[in-house]
Amino acid sequence: MKMKKVITTFSLLSILLISCDFDKGFEELNIDPTKAAQLDVNNKFASVFLRTSGGRYENWRASLIYSSCIIQHIASTATYWSGNFYTRNEDYATSLFDRGYPEQVKEIEDIIFQLNEEGNSGTAMGIARIWRVVIYHRLTDLYGDIPYSEAGKGYIDGILKPQYDAQQDIYMDMLAELEAATGQLGQDTLGVSDLVFQGDTDKWRKFANSLMLRLAMRLTKVDPGNAQSWASKAIAAGTMSSNDDISFIQHTTGPGGINRNGHGEVFTADGNPRLARTFVDFLQGDPRLPILGARRSDGSTNPDDLIGLPSGLTTGALETKYGTKSSDYAEPNRNVITGEDAPMVFQTYAEIEFLKAEAALRGWYNGDVKAHYENGVKAAMQMLSKLYPNANEISDAQVADYLAARPFDMDNAMKMIHEQYWVVTFLNEYEAFANWRRTGFPELQPYGGEAVYDGNVTQGTIPRRLIYPNGESSTNPESFAAALARQGQNEFTTRVWWDQ
Repeated sequence: MKMKKVITTFSLLSILLISCDFDKGFEELNIDPTKAAQLDVNNKFASVFLRTSGGRYENWRASLIYSSCIIQHIASTATYWSGNFYTRNEDYATSLFDRGYPEQVKEIEDIIFQLNEEGNSGTAMGIARIWRVVIYHRLTDLYGDIPYSEAGKGYIDGILKPQYDAQQDIYMDMLAELEAATGQLGQDTLGVSDLVFQGDTDKWRKFANSLMLRLAMRLTKVDPGNAQSWASKAIAAGTMSSNDDISFIQHTTGPGGINRNGHGEVFTADGNPRLARTFVDFLQGDPRLPILGARRSDGSTNPDDLIGLPSGLTTGALETKYGTKSSDYAEPNRNVITGEDAPMVFQTYAEIEFLKAEAALRGWYNGDVKAHYENGVKAAMQMLSKLYPNANEISDAQVADYLAARPFDMDNAMKMIHEQYWVVTFLNEYEAFANWRRTGFPELQPYGGEAVYDGNVTQGTIPRRLIYPNGESSTNPESFAAALARQGQNEFTTRVWWDQ
């Protein structure tokens, strides 16, 4: 009996040993050697850069239909261009939120998680932190309080209902992130995955400091002390110094949609947008006008043919009041600036010169206000031929003539600085909308001075933000309710923190 038990035990042990030996390498056998267990982080960078530039969906809706019309760069008689009429289309107004979180935010948080896991605290991490600020600052500027500290952590930390952080806290953290990120930039690069600066780490450093200056100046209405402190720090650290430093992504016409300029895809699909009358009227006598605009009916770029479309008018109202049709008006120049292979610009050297002019005007920086203003105008004009191959070059003499006809006036310096900022941020509509709300320039009239559109939801006033998705009230109810209690109702007229 004992012998039978020993034999049985030995037999079972032998089977187990054989089984254990058989299992050796089993996990390796189940790994496809042709597929990486983790994607190379550089490939992820290329993806997040393109995702942030954006597809047709959000660029059509949040950028052009809403932001560009609110800021009176663009107008349209088509009533689905809701920002032109101050009407509420939730799918359009929430589009950056809807695309930003599952794509841009998720991807950048995943990149930072992977870099931490790999122990990479150098250049790649620095760039990731800078780009994270790019993503979140556009979201918070457009919507206000947003998920930030817990956002994009569903897979990483299991956080499915992230809290909405106060915009003040977000701004303070973004500024600190930019400062810390520059300290991580070294000599190594992202290689071909760096779609912004093609491996030039020095330009990333300048961009981080330039973003810091932009964010610092965003605080002038609500926190001038921090605005001055951070603006001074940014300028001292070294910002963009020429048009060679412009932050942009050069797009292509293929092979897939993600490679194409999202604005360009809109202009391919939609023939309705026109340059707004407010914008064209300001550009009279400006050598940029025939570069930026062309008459819809025949493509003429003769400045005498370029008329801006009044805002807030339907096709019928336009014909009744002016006896004209939409094709009589100028549209964004399809031979120069609207291609699917056009660059998507995030920040320009000209903007930095205008912000430095303002900082000097406020006494925060020992710079020459007039010189920075004029440098900004020159850079804004001459960057066009660098960015768009079909754009005519604007000569130094043309710039000088323009400035001589409009001499700088210190008594109206803020107005002049930010009217030019408004021009240079054409097609960077999120930034144009944000800077107008902060400065009040240009001095826009609702609907460009036209009669109030009957179906508006703002009591005829210019919107101050876009709206959250109403679905947040059911998918993330506690955090959403807390944000509304702190910031105000989910309306276009509710002001974000820095716009108080």
